[in-house]
Amino acid sequence: MPLTTTLKTPVTGPYEQPTGLFINNEWVEGVDKKTFEVINPSTEEVICSVSEATEKDVDIAVAAARKSFEGEWRKVTPQERGRLLYKLADIAEKNTDLLAAVESLDNGKSITMAKGDVGAVVGCLRYYAGYADKIEGKTIDTNPDTFAYTRSEPIGVCAQIIPWNFPLLMFAWKIGPALCTGNTIVMKTAEQTPLSALVFANFVKEAGFPAGVLNVISGFGKVAGAALSSHMDVDKIAFTGSTLIGRTIMKAAAASNLKKVTLELGGKSPNIVFDDADIEQTISWVNFGIYFNHGQCCCAGSRIYVQEGIYDKFIAAFKKRAEQNTVGDPFDNSTFQGPQISQLQYDRIMHYIEEGKKAGATCETGGERHGDKGYFIKPTIFSDVTPDMKIMQEEIFGPVCTITKFKTEDEVVAAGNDSTYGLAAAVHTRDLNTAIRVSNNLRAGTVWVNQYNMLSHQLPFGGFKESGIGRELGEAALANYTQNKTVSMRLAGPLF
Repeated sequence: MPLTTTLKTPVTGPYEQPTGLFINNEWVEGVDKKTFEVINPSTEEVICSVSEATEKDVDIAVAAARKSFEGEWRKVTPQERGRLLYKLADIAEKNTDLLAAVESLDNGKSITMAKGDVGAVVGCLRYYAGYADKIEGKTIDTNPDTFAYTRSEPIGVCAQIIPWNFPLLMFAWKIGPALCTGNTIVMKTAEQTPLSALVFANFVKEAGFPAGVLNVISGFGKVAGAALSSHMDVDKIAFTGSTLIGRTIMKAAAASNLKKVTLELGGKSPNIVFDDADIEQTISWVNFGIYFNHGQCCCAGSRIYVQEGIYDKFIAAFKKRAEQNTVGDPFDNSTFQGPQISQLQYDRIMHYIEEGKKAGATCETGGERHGDKGYFIKPTIFSDVTPDMKIMQEEIFGPVCTITKFKTEDEVVAAGNDSTYGLAAAVHTRDLNTAIRVSNNLRAGTVWVNQYNMLSHQLPFGGFKESGIGRELGEAALANYTQNKTVSMRLAGPLF
């Protein structure tokens, strides 16, 4: 098959879309020459077909990454690694419109949000570029006859599996800390959204990275993802996605070579609104907390708890705000919410909506399809929700939220923590004491106060409980891709 195809977006006009596997700085076909179709979620039409990686292709990509790690990449200085990451960020920034347009095309997110994602990609890469020459060890005084020190060394060949909800952003979150610490990578894109990562792969070679340092393959989790998880020459695997698949990856890692694992998984995050909150500001943040990225966000504030004094007022104002969200064409600059990613995800969300209605929850607004083409769902709010309902317990991963009334602080903290997940939470109040006290008592990896979904590449992000293992972003992410070596040297003195 051809390894590129000409596509068109309203932003870019015609552009060349890579469709092959990016291995060893070259575009190649899969060994078995398999392909799969990429669907536009806004139109339900086929965008193009791309090469499907099988176990054989995974072996080739891992071998390329291993050769590079043991060879040329190992000799590259930390300063040079940083320079390459800076250059990669510069190239991405120059191609913001292209990257954002491709992201909107195969993910369906609004072009405005997609441009914001690209900006965050650039910032993340520059952040880790700055860390490349600051990976340090320690000297440790044990006794006068010994010189002891530690080294922080790269782990080796890292497999990275990214999701479909933030294809480019998760790409950057993974490669930034891995490359700055001296590892090599085999990246598997989500089968629903491979296109933007394939465009980005061209920039890797343009920036000057040696062959084999960063390899990008497209394929299915049950084949390529499983092959990476169980591969005996992969030293580390990082995954962002569902808790169910995270368990499978962890089992495969343990059953193979006990490779190191980091997992950023699901969430069912509480968003707590106290009586003294600024209602107007809070409504905006709660709206953004659940409907941002079509509700397809692992840290979405899907469980909203409102104190009884403002409960009725809040529901009326929030319903009005949700109904003002513009749902539609992602290439329209006024669009806030695009389509769900696939027919499968659309059907899953609609099933949860029907479950909520059958269980007796009140659908305040939404709860149905938007338009007659594409996987669009209206912003949906449920009230009168009880803790035993599925829509309260399970991650829906769509534009659906629940609202529950609470009386006391202790009551809402207990309710907020009553979940197997612990990725994020939020507290809305004007009382600093309440904000700090509740934040400290919520079992979540990130707690926002009087805001929501405000992520920064300087701040660690990850989950408690079944929401994951390890942390993305910030200095904390460096620990995912380094291992400490102790060197102890005898200098002098009598033998024991």
